[in-house]
Amino acid sequence: MAEQQQPKKRGLLGYYRQFEGLSEEEVNADLREAAAERRAKELSRQEPLDLSRTTWPEYPHPAIVNAITFAARRGLHRYLDRSSAELRSELAHRHGLAEDRVVVGDGTAALMSEAAGALLEDGDELITPWPSYPLYPVMARQARASAVPVNGFGVEPILAAVTDRTRLVALCNPNDPTGELLSVDTLEQLLEALPERVVVLLDEALRDYVDAEEVDATLALLERFPRLLIFRTFSKAWGLAGLRCGYALGGPGAEPLLEQLAPELGVNELAQAGALEALRSRGDTPQRRAAQIAAHRTPLIAALRERGFELPASQANVLWVTASGRDRAAELSASLHRSGVIVQTGTSVGAPDRVRITVPHLPEHVDRLLRALDIAVSG
Repeated sequence: MAEQQQPKKRGLLGYYRQFEGLSEEEVNADLREAAAERRAKELSRQEPLDLSRTTWPEYPHPAIVNAITFAARRGLHRYLDRSSAELRSELAHRHGLAEDRVVVGDGTAALMSEAAGALLEDGDELITPWPSYPLYPVMARQARASAVPVNGFGVEPILAAVTDRTRLVALCNPNDPTGELLSVDTLEQLLEALPERVVVLLDEALRDYVDAEEVDATLALLERFPRLLIFRTFSKAWGLAGLRCGYALGGPGAEPLLEQLAPELGVNELAQAGALEALRSRGDTPQRRAAQIAAHRTPLIAALRERGFELPASQANVLWVTASGRDRAAELSASLHRSGVIVQTGTSVGAPDRVRITVPHLPEHVDRLLRALDIAVSG
């Protein structure tokens, strides 16, 4: 009868038995080789590079997380501060405005929607340059008004679209997705030319990335134009999108309207705590991050144009890239995705020949994007 085969030794004992009969040098060489193989496999695995979002990709500072945690432990059993008094006071001080000219809400989108609901009536029109943030037509429809998309980002196209039914102009500046900016002087021209009945909702969600002029340069317009409202957010350069916290600023006389925009039951206590800590202990965060983006934005635009792509100059953290041919944007997006780079096509805003690419904040990510674009172009 054939000799019965011995079962394989398993577990820790089996692992060490494999080294019996080997010299110490041989054992160490085998272990080093195995470790090198594991390391090479880990290095070869790359997480996808998501350049489809406008929010900051890094985790919040621990001080902000700690402030939110402390607020949760201290106060979830009670109702929150409905007026966001501390946060409003800090924002008013930061921007040099009276507290009653600042209102805090559940993000810029919610505040702008409230403004549209308060100001628009049946039959009114809301003008917005297009393509832009998709919320604007939605908030017009919700207020039973009409959205009038304008082809082109400038004063002349907006003024040409004004009728006796125009009540609002929603202006994303710098614009998402194109990155274009209307300067303070250009905004002043627009405000002077618009009829008195027209209110401008100026969405400055990406304003922190502007380096062509002072970030707060537009606030001076509030003193001269009471029909201007400025909206800002903690979601983008602040990197606190999950808090859903934003604020609106108005000029003298805008106080009653701003009061209408405030959430009826107030802003979440945890959002208030996080935003307040960000302002008090990490107040230079937007400037530092804007500098990172600006350092990469100009050379990246040049590199894209060298590769044959067309795109406007950008003052935001996004680039609006033309991919020739109706289906080319989808092909470009798919090719980049295969290389582990995710971008957003312009299909949702009626631009199937465009892709929106967020400017990477790290130089190695810029290099990775350009390599993926080279593969897409050569393919």
